[in-house]
Amino acid sequence: MAPIAANFDYQRITVADGVALNAAVVGSGTPIVLLHGFPQTHLMWRHVAADLAADHTVICPDLRGYGDSDKPVDTDGTAYSKRTMAADVVALAGALGHERFALAGHDRGALVAFRAGLDHPDRITHLAILDVLPTLDMWDVLHGESAAVGFHLYLMAQPPGLPEQMIAACPDAFFGHFLDIWANDSQAIPADIRAAYLKACREAVPSIVADYRATAGIDIEHDHADRAAGNQLAMPVTVLTQDWGAALGFDAAALWASWAPGLCHNTVTSGHFMAEEAPADIAETLRALLHR
Repeated sequence: MAPIAANFDYQRITVADGVALNAAVVGSGTPIVLLHGFPQTHLMWRHVAADLAADHTVICPDLRGYGDSDKPVDTDGTAYSKRTMAADVVALAGALGHERFALAGHDRGALVAFRAGLDHPDRITHLAILDVLPTLDMWDVLHGESAAVGFHLYLMAQPPGLPEQMIAACPDAFFGHFLDIWANDSQAIPADIRAAYLKACREAVPSIVADYRATAGIDIEHDHADRAAGNQLAMPVTVLTQDWGAALGFDAAALWASWAPGLCHNTVTSGHFMAEEAPADIAETLRALLHR
């Protein structure tokens, strides 16, 4: 997989028994960890990371189960819980010498970041959530015609076997579908980056499905427990979304406010892949968050 920039230092760091993450590190200064979404890898942050590296240490890992990170078999439904994946991220930052760090996540990475903020509030200084809804609210608001946009959520929520077989039968068509329909600017993901994403996904079908399956299972249990206990995000939080909330019939800012009452919400003019379609806007917003 091609590096995101010539001056990025690639490291492979053990974060749990039998699990090591591939991470690209650049820059110096206060640390920020950037977590990618689906169907991507750390490469999605190539522009934003290069910008932030001027005054921050930027850490861009491939999540467990994605890219060049390890892909353990999920034997009991917990290997890809967001709690487990968040613990990976905290361990990664610690191994790099950062006991406290800012954290930003897009899509799947945002769900991991959210869980890290709830489980490890003493470690996360600032939190950014890019273009995703809280898990509990996502399942609540997707219904009727609007649920069609999330067909993949329901497919990968099914018991092991059928989803993996169906997706593995035509992985490039499946993963490429989302790269096509979720981008407003097709040029934002050039051919070599697209090829890297498709190759990475093609080699990770079981773990990607396990990640999504956890969001229809154990992740819901963890979120219900936090909601019942009244747990909220204690650090400064910024939520960035496309302007899709009203069109789909819900208010993303209001849904996130139940978890982070003092959040700052911004709408980005882009498709889903905002770090690639509007990198300057994303970098500017993350810098503003880090100064709160």
